[in-house]
Amino acid sequence: MSTYTMATTLDASYDDAVLATRKALADVGFGVLTEIDVKATLKKKLDVDVPAQVILGACRPPLAHKAMSIEPAIAAFLPCNVVVREAGAGKTIVEMIDPGVMVQLATAKEMESVATEAKALLSKALDALGGTRA
Repeated sequence: MSTYTMATTLDASYDDAVLATRKALADVGFGVLTEIDVKATLKKKLDVDVPAQVILGACRPPLAHKAMSIEPAIAAFLPCNVVVREAGAGKTIVEMIDPGVMVQLATAKEMESVATEAKALLSKALDALGGTRA
């Protein structure tokens, strides 16, 4: 994967992985505020076919509020994007931004505790999905 995301690869269908991801996020207090169907959007806008992929805009309101209270500009990074994408051969990848990377861009030292908490919760959600962590 990358140095700025956390991910797991599931032996699951895309549809099952999307449902499981929503549940795993909810179980750690994240709601999904936005959803972008990348496959449908690219087909409509560019008439190209790509594997199934969705971007879920996940938010845990207490963490978002705390982060924006410390540094209002951090709102440009919210909600946290969680991507679920079909990887072929019955595999699906779930990948999300690593909050530890986002905090490197912040100027306030207090953001570290918010990022640490967010990373722990998102990691817990990824672990709940199972699969192979990257």
